[in-house]
Amino acid sequence: MAGHGSNNEAIQPGGTAAGALPLWLRPLPLALLVAALAVLRLLVAAKAGLAEDEAYYRLWGLHPAAGYYDHPPMVAWFAFLGQSLFGDTALGLRFLSVLSAAIGSAAIWRTGLLLYGAREAGYAVLFLNASLLIGAGSLLATPDAASVLFWGLALWALAELTASENPWWWLAVGLFAGLGLNAKYSVLFLGAGIVLHLVFVPQARRWWGAWQLWAGGLLAIALVLPVIGWNAAHDWASFGKQFGRAVPEGWSTRYLPEFVGAVVGLANPLVAVLAGIGLVRIARAALRGEPAGGLLLWTSLPFVVYLLAHSLHSRVQGNWPAPLFPVIALAAALIAARPPAWPGARVWQRFSAVAIALGLAVSLIVYVHAVVPLTGALARKDPTHQIRGWAEIGAELQRLAAEQEAAWIATDAYGLNAQLAWQLDRAMPVEQVDQRIRYAMRPDPDPERVARPALFVAQERRDPGTERLSARFAEVEQIAVLTRRSDGTPVERLVVYRVAEPHAGTPFDPVYPLP
Repeated sequence: MAGHGSNNEAIQPGGTAAGALPLWLRPLPLALLVAALAVLRLLVAAKAGLAEDEAYYRLWGLHPAAGYYDHPPMVAWFAFLGQSLFGDTALGLRFLSVLSAAIGSAAIWRTGLLLYGAREAGYAVLFLNASLLIGAGSLLATPDAASVLFWGLALWALAELTASENPWWWLAVGLFAGLGLNAKYSVLFLGAGIVLHLVFVPQARRWWGAWQLWAGGLLAIALVLPVIGWNAAHDWASFGKQFGRAVPEGWSTRYLPEFVGAVVGLANPLVAVLAGIGLVRIARAALRGEPAGGLLLWTSLPFVVYLLAHSLHSRVQGNWPAPLFPVIALAAALIAARPPAWPGARVWQRFSAVAIALGLAVSLIVYVHAVVPLTGALARKDPTHQIRGWAEIGAELQRLAAEQEAAWIATDAYGLNAQLAWQLDRAMPVEQVDQRIRYAMRPDPDPERVARPALFVAQERRDPGTERLSARFAEVEQIAVLTRRSDGTPVERLVVYRVAEPHAGTPFDPVYPLP
């Protein structure tokens, strides 16, 4: 039921039949492009080093649980399934994250087809993959991959519901919303948006009396109960960490331009221009009561409002708006498919083509740079610096451990701990001595092993120093400073200590936290 309920008059001129479409907007070429991008991303994912957070999530995948300190567990389940297929490798860690971009492309195509037409659906797929967040970000194993996927699938299910008026689609909505809540807590805003959709879209109000709506809601709740149970068993640690960020400590516009700039940059600046105009069109349609515009506007609005409010008291990380990118792609597609009269259809078509080409080209450059660095001259200003130089650091630490007769590696930062574990934990244990709640999913370290001498490794900019380490260990001696490099350029220095005889038999918090 293509074009159901919204802007039907705008859809008629181009039609929705495949024969009326340009070649690049037809389903088969789009499917081939998405498949080719997926294969290319998998090849890059298998070869590129791990970012800090990815290395951290690798540990989660090796120890799947119902919850974790930083996030709900979906990223760990994705990692666990990939590691089950491809082993403890970069490809295993990233496999489902890369695959989710392909599945999400199929979902946004179907959503666009149902709500508007084939032309909009095709452009939406292209714009989604031309965004930097999906084009480049889909290489990484992060919670955002799953949150974008399940938010997009929930939109698809709502589009099927709108087009078919079959109430059984509410069960699919509940399924995807519940799975999304297992990816990131921000998917709660999707639930709030669905309520607004039911209130403000006249066609949707009928569903309040459908038992399937309430069953879908109960299904979503049931799927998130294990996460609630984990939090209850761990002093509400994850809820406290994430929801604590929402509490303002004063107001300022300082972070607002940064937030807007991040969204524009990650969406692809040219796609963002189209999306901005398209969002105006969507809002107008929603205010007229049209189902398609209402679906996209009301389900997105609570999260948008929250992010704007958050940016007025603290920084919004660039990846936080990720679940909104399917709607951003659809909004851009409306303008590309049915351009405004001014300054002319050809101008908008060329602009759209350049936007797609730019996004795909930049993604390709990122893929090459991730595997074979084009330059290391940017040092820490290069976002890929996190993935560089760890093999050399691991080899040098193994040499020092043998020389110093150290039985394990100690750290005090989760990102550093994860990177060293990626390099060394097949040879010796790597443990962060503080913030032990981060490792609640793992068995406790072997007491006999951690009673033996260790190498304590710290980033120079966060070096605790001999005096502070003495609060944990009776013997502390600095033995080396190692330099991690990106294509020959130094990016950070790591200070290495030999430590031994932990006080009271254990170096771990909460008994002896660092002052």
